[in-house]
Formats: sequence, C-alpha cells, structure tokens
Amino acid sequence: MRIRQRWLAVLSLTSPTLLAAAFLSAPFAVPAFAQQTPAPAATAPAKPKPKPAAKPAAPAAKPMVPLAMGGAQPKLLGQYADWGAYTAAPGGKKVCFAIAKPASSETIPPGRPRNPTYMFISTRPAEKVTDEISIIIGYPFKPSADAAASVGSTAFPLYTQQDGAWIKNAAEEANMVGAMRGGQTAVVKGVSAKGTQSSDTYSLKGLAQALDRTGQECK
Repeated sequence: MRIRQRWLAVLSLTSPTLLAAAFLSAPFAVPAFAQQTPAPAATAPAKPKPKPAAKPAAPAAKPMVPLAMGGAQPKLLGQYADWGAYTAAPGGKKVCFAIAKPASSETIPPGRPRNPTYMFISTRPAEKVTDEISIIIGYPFKPSADAAASVGSTAFPLYTQQDGAWIKNAAEEANMVGAMRGGQTAVVKGVSAKGTQSSDTYSLKGLAQALDRTGQECK
C-alpha cells in the first residue's frame, strides 16, 4: 500500500452549478468532524425586520472560486456537466484536479447528518502522480474498516483513514479511472465510526472531458 498525499478540497455546491472550491495541500491537516453535531443552544428570537422590496430574479450562477485555504487559489479550467476541472499551485507546485459531489446519497439508518461528500481525481506532476482518486466521505470511517467503490459490475476495494478513502490496490487505479471514463455512475459505500452505513452515487457525466482538460493543464 503506497502512502497517499491527501489533497483536501473544500467546496460548496448548489446543483447543478459548482459555485465554489477551495484547496488545502497539507496532508491530514483538517481533522474529520463528528458525524452528528449537537443542536445549537436556543436563543431569543430576533426582532422582525421589514421585508426588502422584491428584486428581479438573478441570472443563473456561474462557477466561481473564492480565496483558497493554505495560500493556494484554485482556478476553474472548465465545468463539464457534473464535474469541474481546476488547477492550483500550493507551495508553488502545480496541481490539477477534477471534482464532483454525489448525485444521490443514502444512509442506514436513514437521515444521518454528514459533512460535504465528494470525489476528486488529482494530477501532481512534481510528484509524478497522475489521476489519483480520493474520496471525502463526510464522516470519520470506522477504524480499520475498508470501503468499496463500484463502477458498473466492477468493484474496487478502498482503504480508509479518518474521513478519506483511496483505492486499496494502486495497480488498479488506472483501471478504475478507465472504467469511470466510460461508465454512467460510480457508487461508494462505507461505514462510519458510529456504525452508519452510507451509499453515495456519483454521476460520471462530464468526467472524461474534465480529466482531458486537467491532463492538458498538468502534462
């Protein structure tokens, strides 16, 4: 098992448009959050304010990138259906990545709260890394538990650490990327530290184009 560098992307998504993404290069610098967050303490209701006059409907939002964390500001290369292609240069080292959120998610028991969940595929020329698949699951995984990703009828075991997952057999990574390029959906399943089972379905529409774009940018 090879040691992975965790490229943690923080994003805010409003379907169907990717509104924001931020990039943090330090490995495991941000701890996983608890799966369930206690409700905030009750406060006195605020005094009602007069409603502002109605404004004309705004045009559809376009992808935009805010100031990034860790001193690296991602640049949007293009939005391809459900996948965004980005580049950044944390620490002066160029990185390119394609990123998406799940099209649908389920938990057992149902309705369990989670932090944002997403998959990204990164290329880091300085480290000779191409199309590395990383998944942020939105909760701390059960310690020592593996997870799984499936594309069509092909399953790919994942190893986990904190709230991240990577393909267990690095030699199969190119096969998984190839399957995703030609597939319709990818399904990621895992178990949280509290025993909650999750299943996230990612649309693969636009992934091939996003990877072609990141491959051009990070040759």
